[in-house]
Amino acid sequence: MAERNHPAPSSCDCFVALPPATASRAVIFGKNSDRPREEVQEVVYLPAATYARGAKLKCTYIEVEQAERTHAVILSRPAWLWGAEMGANEHGVCIGNEGVWTKEPVGEEEALLGMDLVRLGLERGSSAREALQAVTALLERHGQGGSCKEEPTPFVYHNTFLLADRTEAWVLETAGRYWAAQRIREGTRNISNQLSIGTDITAEHAGLRRHAQSQGWWSGDGEFSFTKVFSLTHQPVRMEAAKARYCAGKQLLQQHAGRITVETIMDILRDKASGICVDSEGFRTTGSMVSILPQDPTLPCVHFFTATPDPSRSVFKPFIFVANVTPVLKAISPSFGDKDPVQKVPRFQSRVDRRHQLYRAHQVALDLMETSQEQGQKLQQTMRDLERQGLEAMKEMLAGGVTLHPEELADLLFDCVDTEIKFYE
Repeated sequence: MAERNHPAPSSCDCFVALPPATASRAVIFGKNSDRPREEVQEVVYLPAATYARGAKLKCTYIEVEQAERTHAVILSRPAWLWGAEMGANEHGVCIGNEGVWTKEPVGEEEALLGMDLVRLGLERGSSAREALQAVTALLERHGQGGSCKEEPTPFVYHNTFLLADRTEAWVLETAGRYWAAQRIREGTRNISNQLSIGTDITAEHAGLRRHAQSQGWWSGDGEFSFTKVFSLTHQPVRMEAAKARYCAGKQLLQQHAGRITVETIMDILRDKASGICVDSEGFRTTGSMVSILPQDPTLPCVHFFTATPDPSRSVFKPFIFVANVTPVLKAISPSFGDKDPVQKVPRFQSRVDRRHQLYRAHQVALDLMETSQEQGQKLQQTMRDLERQGLEAMKEMLAGGVTLHPEELADLLFDCVDTEIKFYE
């Protein structure tokens, strides 16, 4: 398989908590994006847009049909590609993905990346269910494939997804163009680089069971477990390692059941003992996201992003969808247009510096934490205080204790990033 010559990362983790597991009447979503150590992740806001019927859309590698209308989205993404590791849209839909390997072979032929499907689902779905339908339709039509790393040696995987909105969540797991989905209405759920849907399948590819039978993976008798039927007999090292992380994440969620808050999920994403927060030689957590989705539709959804690596030494900064959002250029990587190595074939024959201003400033802060214990501790305390201020302001707003005007909310993420950079300087 294409991944065997690569270091075994712990890779990504996604979490969702729904009432009654949460402390308030809200759904809480979170994800750590664990990627190649030097990869830069940017946070990008894209407004809603309309397109002519029949228009085409260039994703990372291939063209697909464009939707006539796309929703406004906020994305945390590896700066070299079109899609996203995680994000949210103006309707309170959140999506994150994970890499998996199954009995269905991965191919190096370029198609849609799982990260492309994350963005496509957010741009086209006004609910988690609608986003799921958009993702599965595109998957069935175009397939998934192509290298998922900015390197000449292909690194290919299939995907699982966690989708959430104000009322429910869905787990979507794929094997090539085939898929199964499970609806989550209450409690907690997490995914970690392995198949996890058993016999509790809410929706599936029309030919899923027929295909499994034709391959000799299922006899056609008895219950059909997606995990049992499609999981590899001998798991890759990275998927074996994911089992312990999945169990640790599930246990952490269960420990806090009934009182899970945004801070709970942030703490879980910062947990290094479990392997959920990754800092290894080849891979690390390059970006993190937590969202609170109130079930009261009159309240805004609040999305927190780091835009920097290692959440244990990063600041979660809030974003709220309003009109005329101020672009946060200091968290956006430089663009290289046609000269970008990802646009040239053969791809990835050279490297470019994709570090944005916030990333550069944060690198200096990380170096200080590692070289000077006293100064590093002071800086980390300052970062926590900055984060706490943002959290408290958002809590007050959701509780009705303070009213923030649309103009203030439009500048929210911009101001937070600007303030963080000034602290580092």
